[in-house]
Amino acid sequence: MNGMSPIVQTVARFVKVFILLYGIYLTLTGHLTPGGGFAGGVVIASLYILLTLAYGKKFSLKYFPRKLAGSLDSVGALIFLVVAVLGFYFGGIFFANFLQKNYPGAEFSLLSAGTIPINNIAICIKVASSLFLVFIIMAVARIIDKKDGSKDYKQDQEKE
Repeated sequence: MNGMSPIVQTVARFVKVFILLYGIYLTLTGHLTPGGGFAGGVVIASLYILLTLAYGKKFSLKYFPRKLAGSLDSVGALIFLVVAVLGFYFGGIFFANFLQKNYPGAEFSLLSAGTIPINNIAICIKVASSLFLVFIIMAVARIIDKKDGSKDYKQDQEKE
């Protein structure tokens, strides 16, 4: 089956932009409000999970393939690590908020937290891609019955 009913597909088509914008909002304002990179990443991953459920895995994998999700997972971790090492280099300690110390912003503004928004973006990328990868790997997994009565695990592969 390629997705769900046309009603579910229509609703998913209308709400996908709002879900993406809300995930971005949570990520970018995480240092000012409850939220942050993890919450924003979960919301963005739920968007791709919704699209997978509504339209089918082929549609979702066309826009966000597993290789891209795996690469983004690594990129998010790399950005997080680079910011930490830069804190050590510029601030003297691991994860030092060197941008806040050198360029203090006005309190409660979007650019007031130094390296924290960069860390939130890195965490958002990592969480969104990791959760989508977990979901899509579980979605393509199949348990098949063998002739001897035992069960076996098989994973469908998408065409490259």
